Amino acid sequence: MPRAVKKKKTKPVRAATLADVGRAAGVSAMAASAVLNGARTSSRISSETRERILAAASKLAYRPNAAARALANRRMDTLGVAAVITDGELNHYFLEVFNGILEAAARHDQNTTVFSLHDWQKDPERLHRFCDGRIDGLILLAPTFHEDHVPLPTHTPFVSIHANIPLPGVLNVESDEERGAYEITRRLLVEGHRRILHLAGPEDLTGPQRRISGYRRALASLRQASDPAWVVPAGFNTHEGAAALRAWLRRHAGEPLPDAIFCVNDGVAIGCIEVLAECGFRVPEDISVVGFDDSLAARMCVPQLTTVRQPLRAMGARAVDVLLNRITRPDTIAGSTDKPIVFPVELVTRASVGAPPAEPKRIPTLS
Repeated sequence: MPRAVKKKKTKPVRAATLADVGRAAGVSAMAASAVLNGARTSSRISSETRERILAAASKLAYRPNAAARALANRRMDTLGVAAVITDGELNHYFLEVFNGILEAAARHDQNTTVFSLHDWQKDPERLHRFCDGRIDGLILLAPTFHEDHVPLPTHTPFVSIHANIPLPGVLNVESDEERGAYEITRRLLVEGHRRILHLAGPEDLTGPQRRISGYRRALASLRQASDPAWVVPAGFNTHEGAAALRAWLRRHAGEPLPDAIFCVNDGVAIGCIEVLAECGFRVPEDISVVGFDDSLAARMCVPQLTTVRQPLRAMGARAVDVLLNRITRPDTIAGSTDKPIVFPVELVTRASVGAPPAEPKRIPTLS
């Protein structure tokens, strides 16, 4: 019986260390670490020595340790994003902004961590836990708290997107919501609509306030009266929009149907279209409906929704650029009086707006 051939045991290849790189380059392990981990002290090392260290590291296939690099830089190369994640149409908003954040972070070789909150007011202590050394800075996405109630950690750079209240020392990235509301209301007026109902967001938040302001400015531009009873709080999602319109129609049963409805966002607009269909009204033949945001739902609904497009992805990317600038230049944080970065919006015309009917229909009595 032939003998079994014994296989020679191969020793695992030992990964190169900083000491190995330093020895090959003729420098100390500390000098090699400073160059390869990007420490601030590496600026004191000559170009010639730096090249020797890099060449030795390449020859030895040395891979820097992420923890060591973070320690040397005093940086984690990780950005945090804090947001209240909700069901429904707001997810489009968050998804678009997140995509912009992720793309920009990748361009800067930064990692991204998302921190989910249940409520800005109820989870203030969690913000402090987010900033316990795991991240270099934090992006607040549509925060709705006040700094007096939720003091922010002073050792962490912050940037907000669509903050609903001003936060001291926190630069805000936002869109020109007032202008968008003005333009879309003005478009309805130019089409001949005069009786325009506005289903608004919560009145204590800055964004909905700006959209109400734009709506009223457009009415005033054509000397149309703004009736407070025609500005109705409706929340932010389809269910809340449908409930708000249904309640308003019940209160105004027997009266002429509005010419048009301007909704605080696309989700509310879609809820309105559903209720109007239940009542037997056609959009845009009997009534026009417009939204705000230009979500995927606005392009998928029937009829497709006329709306205002916000450059959400570009806003997320800009927030990353601003935050990294504040991380690398901490002197820009303390006592900052930076004005917000305001992005322009764009009117998107689709099929949900038509000419007002010659004779408006009457609102039925709803059960």
